Amino acid sequence: MLSRFFKMIGRTFIASCLICLSLSTAQAQDLMIAQAANFMPAMQEILPAFEAATGIKGQAVYTSTGKLYAQIANGAPFDVFLAADQKRPDKLHAEGLASKPFIYAKGKVVLWLPRNDAQFADWQTCINSPEIQRIAVANPESAPYGTAAVAALNKAGLFDTVSPRIAYAQSIAQVFQFASSGAADAGFCALSSTLTEQGRKGTTIPVPEAPAVIQAACILTNAPNPDAAAKFVEFLATPEVAAIKAKYGYE
Repeated sequence: MLSRFFKMIGRTFIASCLICLSLSTAQAQDLMIAQAANFMPAMQEILPAFEAATGIKGQAVYTSTGKLYAQIANGAPFDVFLAADQKRPDKLHAEGLASKPFIYAKGKVVLWLPRNDAQFADWQTCINSPEIQRIAVANPESAPYGTAAVAALNKAGLFDTVSPRIAYAQSIAQVFQFASSGAADAGFCALSSTLTEQGRKGTTIPVPEAPAVIQAACILTNAPNPDAAAKFVEFLATPEVAAIKAKYGYE
């Protein structure tokens, strides 16, 4: 019992240290972005391109849209919020915490399997197959891609059937981690993840029943670096960024 207690205290201490380190690193940046996890592959190319064009060094924190919204509402020192929905940026704007939102990307949900030899007629056949025992889905309460995946399952009348086999992930990026590591046999992933080097090693199956994920962004009212934030928003509208977004399946 005491051993378990001290282990718990140790983990808490380590977590606190990591948070402090993250905040000190964040303060050293010229721009801090709260970024929905689905856009990570694209953002990892956009940020170096932005620095090369402007000399402004940026850093992004990646997690679910719901978690990022909660952090911003509690005063986290971000400059720009790039969400995976319109609801949270609109809410921040209504609360006086952000400028008027704008749409920066439209994403898609797909079903992805780590095997590259998987052959199924469609995604419904796949998830009903006996070989698919665990299916990863992002938490629909905090991750819009999870909301879209659940909507597709409900539309197909399959949610109740597969519900016992669903493994919920904290973010859409973690869904891909679950599937690629073998913790799940398949995952309802963002198309962007499947267009990475690792994603191309597996099998991607379209999910037309899933609604498009409309992604909005906004500059935060209390942005520590408002000039850098404005320049970043301008950069998002350039042909260079458009090409990066298209590379990862965004419209």
